[in-house]
Amino acid sequence: MRVIGAEGEQLGIIPTDEAMARAREAGLDLVEVAPQERPPVVRIMDFGKFKYQQKKRQHKGQVHHSKIKEIRLRPKIGDHDLDFKLMHAREFLEHRDKVTVAVVFRGREIAHIDEGRRVIDRVIAKLDDIAKIEQPPMHQGRRIVCTLAPK
Repeated sequence: MRVIGAEGEQLGIIPTDEAMARAREAGLDLVEVAPQERPPVVRIMDFGKFKYQQKKRQHKGQVHHSKIKEIRLRPKIGDHDLDFKLMHAREFLEHRDKVTVAVVFRGREIAHIDEGRRVIDRVIAKLDDIAKIEQPPMHQGRRIVCTLAPK
């Protein structure tokens, strides 16, 4: 069989027993890389390390699938609370996730839909630099919902 050394050098055509002895001597494995060739090609290498690097390369090529995160607000939300929620929304958008902003009305708050609309407009204005509106604000029962996507 044709043997390739640990450093990538050609060792020539060597009998199987001698190739196995050289691999054992180096403390490495003898791996068949081209069984269909005549004579078959084998390589002296650390097979565990090779598999690890192959797995690592495979993970590097994976694509980030965006998720939809939700930020829930109330119509009477305080400035600091709103800024805190916006900070989280900004993190989600920077991580390439979509953000659903929902203003939830409870009890008699439903009478002040204009206040909820103002809150959602403030959110859109503050995230304008990093996000675009994918779904404009819509009234859905006791909620006003808007979806933002990263630019």
